[in-house]
Amino acid sequence: MVKTVTSGAAWSGDADCSICSLRDTVLFSGLEEKDFEHIHKPIEQTLRQPGSIMYRTGDKAEHLFTIRRGLVKLVQYLPDGSQRIVRLLRTSDVTGMEALLGSTYQHDAIIMQPTETCDLPVDVVRRLSKENSRLHEELMKRWQRALEEADLWITQLSTGSARQRVARLLQRLICDQESRECQLFNREDMGAMLGITTETASRTIADFKRSGILAETSHGVYTVDMDKIRELTGD
Repeated sequence: MVKTVTSGAAWSGDADCSICSLRDTVLFSGLEEKDFEHIHKPIEQTLRQPGSIMYRTGDKAEHLFTIRRGLVKLVQYLPDGSQRIVRLLRTSDVTGMEALLGSTYQHDAIIMQPTETCDLPVDVVRRLSKENSRLHEELMKRWQRALEEADLWITQLSTGSARQRVARLLQRLICDQESRECQLFNREDMGAMLGITTETASRTIADFKRSGILAETSHGVYTVDMDKIRELTGD
């Protein structure tokens, strides 16, 4: 489902960016009312369902996307046809920044949970970045954050034993959540994230359940014993 946000609505209409609940964390957080007068192409708010494709590898990159809520996986494919999930995107994350270089998208962006995005035309972002130093600085921060996240996936989620990798993934999934709850996805996705087989992912999760590290509270939702997780990760 797509809802178009015109330049006026972006500031004071149905999609009031000035009172957005994510205002302090989204890409446009540094903009003022006068900046929105320069938006000549509509911003679209899109509700996307699990399994749908936001963009594919090799597509012409014409939009940046801010994740308002939900979960998105970025996938790359290996020569043998297997896939690796190289990053997860959550609330306030920005993706598609290769559009700023006039490039094509470098991943498949696939929706994992019901997800709402703001779809930002790249030429709008380019123009505002030139005219607004705060937006330019925020873009650089987002790029740096993406690089740090990529490094983390290599150093933490692709090394060590399967138990350690799963434990580190759980740490990431419950980050900033006081409830210590997380929603797990299918074992194929877990294997593609961690560089382990689907069978190994299934065995590890089953072992975590037996040992009390995970306790299922509803379908696919678990509470996590963080003390035991820290013992496994050495934190």
